[in-house]
Amino acid sequence: MDGVQLFLGNIWFFIIGLILVLYVVLDGFDLGVGILALLARDEERRGTMMASLGSVWDANETWLVVLGGALFGAFPLVYAVALHALYIPITLMIFGLIFRGVSFEFHENARRKAPWGVAFGAGSLVAALMQGFALGGIISGIRVVDGVFAGGVWDWLNPFALLVAVGVVSGYTLLGATYLVIKTRGELQARSYRRAQFAAWSMLVAAAGVTLWTPLLYEQVAQRWFSIPNIFYIGPLPLAATGAFVMLLRSLARRRERAPFVWSLAIFLFSFAGLAVSLYPNLLPPGVAIADAAASAKTLVFMLTGIGMLLPVMMIYNGYQYLVFRGKVEGGGYGRE
Repeated sequence: MDGVQLFLGNIWFFIIGLILVLYVVLDGFDLGVGILALLARDEERRGTMMASLGSVWDANETWLVVLGGALFGAFPLVYAVALHALYIPITLMIFGLIFRGVSFEFHENARRKAPWGVAFGAGSLVAALMQGFALGGIISGIRVVDGVFAGGVWDWLNPFALLVAVGVVSGYTLLGATYLVIKTRGELQARSYRRAQFAAWSMLVAAAGVTLWTPLLYEQVAQRWFSIPNIFYIGPLPLAATGAFVMLLRSLARRRERAPFVWSLAIFLFSFAGLAVSLYPNLLPPGVAIADAAASAKTLVFMLTGIGMLLPVMMIYNGYQYLVFRGKVEGGGYGRE
């Protein structure tokens, strides 16, 4: 691989990471609200939760489509191997997303709303769990020989991936609860504060477990973390995430409305940055790196032109959408603050 192709590959590593972060953040709270809908005691509360997503949920999932397309074009080897290795969790995730989308529409118009509300929550939980298992399967390692997946169909189903899945579900639940704090009032908002605290502690336990387990899986990760001067660059990330966690608990205790969501986002961003730095330049650990998987330089430049126009449009649209629907959810609609 020449220097230009490797440089472009690194640019696409950053772009795909950005798209992944946008998807996790935006669809994360979306899935989190769906998971919390399973805990709603009556259909009125569940309907209010779902109404808070009515204008944004489909746009949030658009980022997953963009992620798949970008990965297919920029790193076709990663796309092919990952789909082969993670066929079951990715298929179940897609079915979960389809199920929740159909349930959302049927819930709006059905006479008996309860079954569709529960189906929406179940689809959200399945999608979140499968995303966690897929991430855990990637981090725990995918066996690749001569550019072909050489593992088994159930390699992704292991204790480490289960811990990651618990962490992802807890994190999404935290995002969903802090989002509902912003969008609701009264008893539902009070319940969201309590559930956010529980989800935060659950996520912390899972994140601590993953952090301790990852260097045991890969010797090169341990060497990167604890060698000098790397420790001075990587060390601030978990410290920043810990600080954000403390500020999250503080904002929840003081019943702030927007701050808990902001600090939850900060935890995700610092954690994702730490993961990316730990695994770089590997896209599929332990052996598939950017230099092995990047498409040709012409392909990367062509895609860079297209994505350079698409990303700003999508981000502006998403931002304007949240600006328009920024009020509280009241009686199935939006009020003004």
